[in-house]
Amino acid sequence: MLNVEVIPYGGWERCLRIRNRRIEAVITSEVGPRVIRFGFIGGLNEFVEYPEQMGLSGGEAYRSYGGHRLWVAPEDRIRTYAPDNGAVEWRVEGEALRVTAPTERMTGLRKEIEFWIDPEIDTMHLIHRIRNCGSTSVEIAAWALSVMAPGGKVLIPQEPFIPHPDALLPSRPIVLWSYTDMTDPRWIWGKELIQLSQDPASARPQKIGLLNKRGWLAYANGERLFLKTHATKVDAAYPDYGSSAEVFTNARMLELETLSPLTLLVPGAVLEHEEHWFLYGGVRLGGDEAAVMRSLSAIRS
Repeated sequence: MLNVEVIPYGGWERCLRIRNRRIEAVITSEVGPRVIRFGFIGGLNEFVEYPEQMGLSGGEAYRSYGGHRLWVAPEDRIRTYAPDNGAVEWRVEGEALRVTAPTERMTGLRKEIEFWIDPEIDTMHLIHRIRNCGSTSVEIAAWALSVMAPGGKVLIPQEPFIPHPDALLPSRPIVLWSYTDMTDPRWIWGKELIQLSQDPASARPQKIGLLNKRGWLAYANGERLFLKTHATKVDAAYPDYGSSAEVFTNARMLELETLSPLTLLVPGAVLEHEEHWFLYGGVRLGGDEAAVMRSLSAIRS
């Protein structure tokens, strides 16, 4: 059975710590569901923490807190930004920890995340769930956001290169926001990767979305690499012009976001969205794209 330690963390009195021999996750129980810390034991938090919000709970105002959270897409000022400021229920089921929030008063939705941490490999499996506890159907997608600590860069896989005229049809959409600046020096638009650096000195937000058929996103920070995988159903309808993954940055953080297909959720139904997280240490990616790809291939082999 999974061992869950109840510990103080970041100003909260009762957080839930799960771990194996090398990595740990800390999940809040006084707010959430939210993973506030993920990293090597004794090492840095891969996620950002907002000091002015740590330890707070209660109230109707939305707080970002930091960490990893579950949202609802398409983005909406009421449904998406429903505050997660209340205590959650939690229980251990075999090797899994299940954390469930109260039903949201304004939306009728109830969010839950289930966690498994591998005893031998530095990986964690998450299932995000949204249950419609209301009386009317809603069309939504689950939206899982990992809010990374500053100073790193995201690696987004491109589709395999096929020359013209061997390939005549497009391979996938890449979606831009009105504030996306493709000339911003934080972007590197490569043949095999799209890279976006987080820069604490740059206040201009940047964002893209894409149909991520390769099914992974990675964030390199120092000599650590956080990688998460998710499934993309190519024929399904996704929010934001077909985005199954999105990346956003500002001066404080960078978000790795994955989305489920849009689903008509009838009363009582549950929407599920899975991710797998991996954490690697001692990673030296190199400077150019070819070196980065060699490092990634060695890590994932």
